Formats: sequence, C-alpha cells, structure tokens
Amino acid sequence: MVRIAHFSDLHYGPKNQIEADRCFGAAIDMAMASGVQAAVLSGDSTDHALDLHSPAAERLVAQVRRLADHCPVLMLQGTYSHEPPGALSIFKSLGGRYPVHVADQIGQVALMPSGRWQVSASWRFDVLPDGLMALFSCVPTVNKAAVAATVGAGAAAEAVSEHLSTLLAGFAFSHRRAQALAVPSIGVSHGTVFGCMSEHGVPMAGFDHEFTTGALFSAEAQAFMLGHIHRHQTWDCEGRHGQQRIAYAGSIGRFHYGEDGEKGWLLWEVDASSAVCTLQPTPARRTVDIVFDGKPDLDTLRDAVAQKDVAGAFVRVRWTVADEDRHAVNHEAIQQALGTAAEVKLEGRIVPVVRTRAAGISQLSSLEQKVTAWAQVTGVMVAPMLACLADLTGEQPSVIADRVLSTMSSEPCTDQCKEAACAAG
Repeated sequence: MVRIAHFSDLHYGPKNQIEADRCFGAAIDMAMASGVQAAVLSGDSTDHALDLHSPAAERLVAQVRRLADHCPVLMLQGTYSHEPPGALSIFKSLGGRYPVHVADQIGQVALMPSGRWQVSASWRFDVLPDGLMALFSCVPTVNKAAVAATVGAGAAAEAVSEHLSTLLAGFAFSHRRAQALAVPSIGVSHGTVFGCMSEHGVPMAGFDHEFTTGALFSAEAQAFMLGHIHRHQTWDCEGRHGQQRIAYAGSIGRFHYGEDGEKGWLLWEVDASSAVCTLQPTPARRTVDIVFDGKPDLDTLRDAVAQKDVAGAFVRVRWTVADEDRHAVNHEAIQQALGTAAEVKLEGRIVPVVRTRAAGISQLSSLEQKVTAWAQVTGVMVAPMLACLADLTGEQPSVIADRVLSTMSSEPCTDQCKEAACAAG
C-alpha cells in the first residue's frame, strides 16, 4: 500500500495568494504529519502566468520545495489559461531532497523505492521497471485548439473525448501488469467528468467535457486523481479488477462566493486491489451570502448577522431595486451592520426604467393623433385622454382648477392625462 497526498487547484496569484498560501501551507503540514510517501498536484497550481519575481510565485515555489523535502512530488499541467505551457518547468530544477516530476505530456511514471521518478520513453511503459512502488499514468490538459485545427472546430469536443477514451483503455494493459505484481496503479488528469457537480451546485452536462466515469474506470487503475472542478466528489466501482475510485480533490481554498462543500486535500491509501481517500479540510475562509429581493432592510440584515455569525467571514450582500430607488440604499449602514466581517462585498442589481416609445409619433399632424398613438402603445383607454386634452386646450387653467375644487365628484384631469399631453407635445 502507498499513501499519497492529493492537492489540486491551488490557483496561486495576486488575488488568491493569502487564501491559497494559508490553505496549502496547512495542507502540507498535515500531509507530512500523516507520513505520505508521495504527493500529487493535479493541475492549476497557478491562477495565471506569474513572473518569477512575483510574491505569489515565490510562495508557491517555497511551498513545493518544502513538500519535496518530505516526499517525491508529481505536478500535472492544468488548464492553459491558468498554467500556460512551460509555466511549471521551473519546478523540474527545484532541488529538494526528493525530485519533482512535471507531467506536461501524456505518459507514465514509476515511483521507485529510492524516491525517484522513472519516466516512460513513450506514452506508456513497454516493460515495467523492476521494483517500482507505484505506477502513475498522467493525462495533462489536452490542447483542444490543436485538435480543432486537425478535425475542425465543430468536431473537436467529440474528437477529444473519443481519443481520451481510447487512450485510457490503452493504459489498462500496464495497470493489469502492475496489479499482477501487487503494485498500485494511479491515474492523474485534469478535466471535466460528464455529470459531475460544480462548486456552485451546477451539474456539468454537455458535449464538450473530456471524460465519462466509464472511460476513466476502463483504464483499470485503482485510483484516479482529478483536478479542475473545485468541488470534492467521488465515484466508485467494484469489479474483477478490485475496488476502483475516481475523485476530485476540489480546490485547496475557497476563492469565490457561493461555493458549496468543504475545501481541502485528499489522503489516499492505494494498493493493488483497492483505493480509499478521505478529505482533509483546510482552514479555508468562510463566505456568507445575504440576499434581498428588493431594497435591503436593515432590521432583517441585523437578524441575519445574529443568526449566521459573520464575525471573521467574507460576506456578500445582494439586492435588486428599481433605477429610481438606487440612491435609497444605505451602503454605509450596511457596512456598519457587518462591521465584524473580514470583508463585505455589496452587489446591487439595478432594474432600469423601460420607457415605451410610439414609433412615428412625431410625424403625426395633430395633438389628438399623437395622444391616440401613445395610448395605443401604452395600453391606456384613449377616450378619457382625449377628453382631458380637450379641457386642457379649450379652457383656461383657472377655470379647470375652479371646476375641480368646486365639484369633487367631477372627473379631474389626471396625471396620466398630463403625461400623455407632455409625451405628445
């Protein structure tokens, strides 16, 4: 049996540095205390391309070096928008007590008893190395642009899925041989499994996802360690090849509001016939959402603060108001009510005022025609409008005012009438 620490989606960058470094540092401490024999980082270690002199790059390199002083490390190439090609090359020369292997192309790598990595000459080993402790089959992010250039953009997604399914089935030969030698076999990849759940609770169902659980299980590896989706989740299969498990570790920390589930890393125990993993939580930040359908009510907000314990949490307040009420929201009072929160993010959705236009109204010759056209567009009864217009045009303002004041039962010229006259004029 081999014990492996599985980390994923660290997303080191200026925006996430504090959260990522606190959580990854704590995870490394726990992994070393657990006596892991190897560590896997399954992609998206960086949030985007980083300059080597940036604080985020310095902290990531320091943490990986600390991990490599404890055990061999395997780093997988993640999404190109997060980890541009070559971004991980610096880790090959890190120089810890144990080596760091960067898997930036499809292939297999064997963990040897000395703690070194032995890499296959091609996409898989023709002959397994003598004395290996574990066999890793690595499938980094596929360059879909290269596939699209070959088969066309419309067929690229389907072609990627088909080729990956063929590749995974091709790894089964090596994994069966490892199983015969009582050696654990592990797959490592970065992508989306059809039907998995995103960190916001959305099922990932579409034709452009790289994997299905059936294709992953067809590799016949005991464990399949995945990255890319920020929510921890697992799938199990019991068959003639023993117990198999697929798992996303999820992101190391909570980088966005509204993310569901615990954040952490996976402690794997894998042998030639079974694989189990347990989520080890990290000190990820707490996020709280407080949502109002209309204008924020301060009394309701204070009740929510008392119930949800926002002290030290990252709080997002959302509301929806009409455009004319946008200035009635007291931002300062909301901030004061959430004074014990670590961060307060205010997100107001403004519903714009929609004004109905009567096409061609300016080309009509008379005011009566313009009022009639406006009434038809807005759904207003035209007869009372024309009666009001006749009063406005045929009577002196003082006469109209006297009539309204003297006879309350008489029908006054309404604001709607005046609005129609203004619109028509």
